[in-house]
Amino acid sequence: MKGVRVRSKIWLEVDGKPLLGSGRERLLRAIDTEGSLNAAAAELGISYRKAWAQLQHMEKHAPFPLVERSKGGKGGGSTHLTRETRELLARYARLKTGLNELIDEKFAQEDES
Repeated sequence: MKGVRVRSKIWLEVDGKPLLGSGRERLLRAIDTEGSLNAAAAELGISYRKAWAQLQHMEKHAPFPLVERSKGGKGGGSTHLTRETRELLARYARLKTGLNELIDEKFAQEDES
């Protein structure tokens, strides 16, 4: 079927609790880019409260620290991803890409039959 693509959603869980999906991935990447949770929330067009709640939920279930925070001062505070979080995001991105490629290939095979 020309032009038809299959998409799927994938997320990571810890002890049956959701840890990371596409929305939380966007939040973590925005924190990494913007350097603060407040700026990340603004960039994503969500409230600070929603961003804070998502980050708290992830931190509660993550098996390692997700962010490093420094308190404000003259220039304000900052939030940065830990090395483990960057590695997790890279692995998650590879997983999503690989899964979509496999799904597309499988779907194309059905078209060839």
